[in-house]
Amino acid sequence: MVDVIPAPASVAGNPSGSVRLDAGTALQTLPGTEGTARWLRAAVGAATGLPLPEDSARPNRIVLGIDPGLPPEGYRLVTDARPLRVEGGGPAGVFWGAQTLRQLLGADAFRRAPLRRDRVWDVPAVTVEDSPRFRWRGLLLDVARHFMPKEGVLRYLDLMAAHKLNVFHFHLTDDQGWRIEIKRYPRLTETASWRARSKFGHRASPLWEEKPHGGYYTQDDIREIVAYAAERHIAVVPEIDVPGHSQAAIAAYPELGNTDVIDTTALTVMDNWGISSNVLAPTDNTLRFYEGVLEEVLELFPAGAAQFSPFVHIGGDECRKEQWTGSVTAKNRIADLGLADEDALQSWFIGHFDAWLSARGRRLIGWDEILEGGLAEGAAVSSWRGFGGGIAAARAGHDVVMCPEQYVYLDHRQAPGEDEPVPIGFVRTLEDVYRFEPVPDGLTEAEARHVLGTQANVWTEVMEDTARVDYQTFPRLAAFAEVAWSSLPTPGERDFTGFERRMAAHYARLDALGVAYRPPAGPRPWQKRPGVLGRPIEGAPPNR
Repeated sequence: MVDVIPAPASVAGNPSGSVRLDAGTALQTLPGTEGTARWLRAAVGAATGLPLPEDSARPNRIVLGIDPGLPPEGYRLVTDARPLRVEGGGPAGVFWGAQTLRQLLGADAFRRAPLRRDRVWDVPAVTVEDSPRFRWRGLLLDVARHFMPKEGVLRYLDLMAAHKLNVFHFHLTDDQGWRIEIKRYPRLTETASWRARSKFGHRASPLWEEKPHGGYYTQDDIREIVAYAAERHIAVVPEIDVPGHSQAAIAAYPELGNTDVIDTTALTVMDNWGISSNVLAPTDNTLRFYEGVLEEVLELFPAGAAQFSPFVHIGGDECRKEQWTGSVTAKNRIADLGLADEDALQSWFIGHFDAWLSARGRRLIGWDEILEGGLAEGAAVSSWRGFGGGIAAARAGHDVVMCPEQYVYLDHRQAPGEDEPVPIGFVRTLEDVYRFEPVPDGLTEAEARHVLGTQANVWTEVMEDTARVDYQTFPRLAAFAEVAWSSLPTPGERDFTGFERRMAAHYARLDALGVAYRPPAGPRPWQKRPGVLGRPIEGAPPNR
């Protein structure tokens, strides 16, 4: 057996035998594999101290090559013969094969420098063949509620790559902060990127962190993040929320709000959690403003960077309608357009940006609320409120990413005990995540093909720093990665006992990477948050 996560489809050979890599081991880089060669030298070379020079003649070498007979992201790793071979159906497949090779080298291959110069590096003598079940294997990181500096984002891209995840959903804007520089609208970073204080714990908690919180990514930061991700075959899907979750933007530009209902000049960036009633006004001015935002976003997130990079997420969730109900401007817009109600007004708003993005060769994706009032043509859906939205969208012929909060919201607590820090939502243990099945029951084969894949979401209201993000995300992201990658179509076919055994080796890899994960026995003393209120939700999630 080999302790690889995600579990590969096929392992043959003699795992108890081995092949040695040493200072004489070379790389042979065939066309299309240059990126993986750079990564191997930078990451594995740094950890092992092996120079891995380019040489196509040495018997002791690793050959990187493309085999068009493999699936695009599929790979074949051969370590039971000389030369060793890492072959992929495309450049991404070669890269995922190299990630498996790193795992086979042991936990110390995940460090940034060698522990000992005399260390022996042996690889099990096996042939591994593998390919992913789903094309979209995503992680959402919310940097709006608590900002994560650029170095932390780059680190998470490396962690995603180590788990063969390939879509980074970058949640950049919300009521509590705006995190991306837009040059034509400088107040989005001057004003909307920071708040005066932050709630500590759930919004019902009496505790506050009485200091400013903020930060944003410059446009060059964004370019660096996108390029870094692309080198790891990860698409970055930006999220710019409309028409709800927009109080930070309205605080910077009050004319974006419903000025005939409230005094928007008095608004500040929201300092508590929850859903703000301050939503965008359905005016031409608002449409032109966000078209200007998105013009810069499209330049920063080019469509050809990686698979799924044409997508732009526009939110569309949790848009409260009270201000629209009381707004003469909104009522006039509904009447002028011949719409039925405020739900239809939201659908019109989303439809406008669907058409705008489509005209520029891009695709809109939004949360399942964009189904309300009619789904915009061409739009894809992130199904978060259970499976219902995803089922409805797939049956209507729309692509879907399954990310139901009851299963893959990693801000939810990991155990029922009182020691679990800031308990939020459903108890979702490591095994619960491992048993998650992304394709809902009841879809026909044709409908199921609209399920692009699945995504785990990390919302950061109660994660004040990177250590808290690590704790909530790991080890459950490892279980999720196996769900997203491995070709075991039903939860009952998944061997959790075997997964736990493989996790024993994987914890050592996470330790080497410096990940502050939740230990199997429960939180360490410094990981607890005694007295910080959460919001437990009792009961089991709904059936699929």
